[in-house]
Amino acid sequence: MSTEITVPALGESVTEGSIGEWLKQPGDAVAADEPIASLETDKVAVDVPSPVAGVLQEHRAAVGDTVEVGAIIAIIEEGATGAASGEEAGRKAQQADAGEEKREEADKDLANAAQTLSPAVRRAVLEHGVDPSTIKGTGKDGRLTKEDVLAAAKAKGDPSPAPSPAPTPSPAPAVATGERKEERVKMTRMRQTIAKRLKGAQEEAALLTTFNDVDMSAVIEARTKYKDMFAKKHDIRLGFMGFFAKAACLALKDVPSVNAYIEGDEIVYHDYVDISVAVSAPNGLVVPVIRDADQKGFARIEKDIADFGARAKEGTLTMADMTGGTFTISNGGVFGSLMSTPIINPPQSAVLGLHRIEDRPVAVNGEVVIRPMMYIALSYDHRLIDGREAVTALKIIKEAIEDPTRMLIDL
Repeated sequence: MSTEITVPALGESVTEGSIGEWLKQPGDAVAADEPIASLETDKVAVDVPSPVAGVLQEHRAAVGDTVEVGAIIAIIEEGATGAASGEEAGRKAQQADAGEEKREEADKDLANAAQTLSPAVRRAVLEHGVDPSTIKGTGKDGRLTKEDVLAAAKAKGDPSPAPSPAPTPSPAPAVATGERKEERVKMTRMRQTIAKRLKGAQEEAALLTTFNDVDMSAVIEARTKYKDMFAKKHDIRLGFMGFFAKAACLALKDVPSVNAYIEGDEIVYHDYVDISVAVSAPNGLVVPVIRDADQKGFARIEKDIADFGARAKEGTLTMADMTGGTFTISNGGVFGSLMSTPIINPPQSAVLGLHRIEDRPVAVNGEVVIRPMMYIALSYDHRLIDGREAVTALKIIKEAIEDPTRMLIDL
């Protein structure tokens, strides 16, 4: 009996995606609930599992095609596992291409692996031809990360380069003119969406950025003093983001317009704080949300951030993780940024940009001293937030960071 595989529901307001990668080819045996394709949506990569065991008969869409929710993308012949084995063996006997044989061997390894691999990890396994069942995962609950696969490939002496982090169609042949080369690679769906959203934010909102600098001495001292106790009690390290998240909550409560957004001709205010945290993922920048950050302690916030970071690398964040958010924090400092003007994440009206910490000479009580300083920036929609409100909010964040005893550390 033939079973149609359709595009599953992809999340609130998401009606379509594109085929990022076929994980199974026609003739391949498929187990029930085994992923057969990876879909790219505006925010995340989503695996499409087979609801039945059988043989993949055909693809109804190609890599890169846009498909709507409910569209048929593949046909599975249910219960034909025996036939699959024979067809697959016959197909392998006819394959002369060494690269294709390597992929077949990797597919076997994936089928035998006793764990679910994310799209990014699966692509790395196929690219480097390693056996995932022999690799110890360092991700949450022992799951494999792409870094685990790359390390295993390097350990066995695999000379092949690391795979591209984003699933893209094969690039067009390079155009050579002497020693100068060009190549064209289609933008991933996520990158296209990021481009549209950022440009849309610039065109729609009246963007303005206000800056301040923060003496990080007190936070560094607090982390040094309490990090061991904190880690022992809560099983998580005490990071800088927890401090800034709690400081932002103080500011957003005092200046509610910074935590609001415009909807039509109305202003929507929130009596809660859901902080979107910008995280770098294989497919691009994503912004999972710390729900009710104003109600959470340092430990819970740090655990949420650590979990988001791990799952972003594994490619296992869901649409639900990134839905909503009333305010965003983006930390360009981890990449070495000294100063920037971050762009708001619509429909939000403000974003806090953090930057690198560096020792600088500052005047304290009439004397020049060296202190660990950080520039912070608040970009905001001037249609809703006045300059006085933006400056006040950023000043509250600065004061809370410079005097962290104002914030409760959950010890």
